[in-house]
Amino acid sequence: MKKIAVLTSGGDAPGMNAAIRAVVRTGCENGVKVLGIRRGYAGLMEGDMYEMNIRSVSDIIHRGGTILHSARSRKFCTEEGMQEAIKICKDNGIEGIVVIGGDGSFKGARDLSVRGINCVGVPGTIDNDIACCDYTIGYDTCLNTIMDMVDKIRDTSESHDRCTVVEVMGRRAGFLALNAGIAVGATAILIPELEFDIERDILERMRRTQKTGKRHFIIVVAEGVNDKLVAQGINGVSSLAKYIEHNLGVESRATVLGHVQRGGSPSVKDRVVGSQMGSYAAHLLLDGIGNRVVAMQKEKIVDFEIVEALNMHKSIDLALYDTAMEISI
Repeated sequence: MKKIAVLTSGGDAPGMNAAIRAVVRTGCENGVKVLGIRRGYAGLMEGDMYEMNIRSVSDIIHRGGTILHSARSRKFCTEEGMQEAIKICKDNGIEGIVVIGGDGSFKGARDLSVRGINCVGVPGTIDNDIACCDYTIGYDTCLNTIMDMVDKIRDTSESHDRCTVVEVMGRRAGFLALNAGIAVGATAILIPELEFDIERDILERMRRTQKTGKRHFIIVVAEGVNDKLVAQGINGVSSLAKYIEHNLGVESRATVLGHVQRGGSPSVKDRVVGSQMGSYAAHLLLDGIGNRVVAMQKEKIVDFEIVEALNMHKSIDLALYDTAMEISI
């Protein structure tokens, strides 16, 4: 190949810049031109791109977010949008694209690949919900951000003998909530993958803990459990906090951490894994290989065919959840 491109799509994640840097420098060191596409697939359809070089990616490895910016595009999901993107690729001599993002981004990479534009996906999402991959770029940094924020919240909870209900990201997956919940010593953890009963899994656990002398509590809730809360008459974490206070007499507050979880300087792990995956993806394209997703399994970088990767299922670690429940009383 003589020219490849790189884009970031969907939600941003710390470590994306490390992956971009690796793609660009791997390409340049192997005599290939690398174009940076701004604003994901939306920018691709508009031809919003520029040639990058080794110095284009200097001093970005420590920065959160993505220097290429990101966007979601409904038009790209249509055949019309797809053909516009393909024409841009052909007009600019782009022979392959590294797509950094999540499942939705990989579906776009699949659709381009089957239409003749080689694409390689790199998993960049804080949710760690890519089925073929043990670890996704941004997950470690996000966990540490949650831990730091909740540690600060605990200071206030302890000072006022309060219960604090903390909502973390994870619309379809509970990996963030489960691991962060263990890290902060949460009394209860609610995740989308498991059914729960508010009386049994929150109120009764708090009563048991009160009998041991504890007077402040942290409840960690993944955003994806809201439908299950509504089914039990609770509309969101603020309503859950009021319900706890009404039934237990413990002053309760709700905190939604929101997009602070996406930001911040990436951790060592996200910088290293982002660099490994970005370089690996670039080498696949340089070898003329597309329609692949890069993944980490058992600490090794591997790759899968995109459709195979999208059809995989990732389960929550039930043993880890059982451990959390056993040690958090």
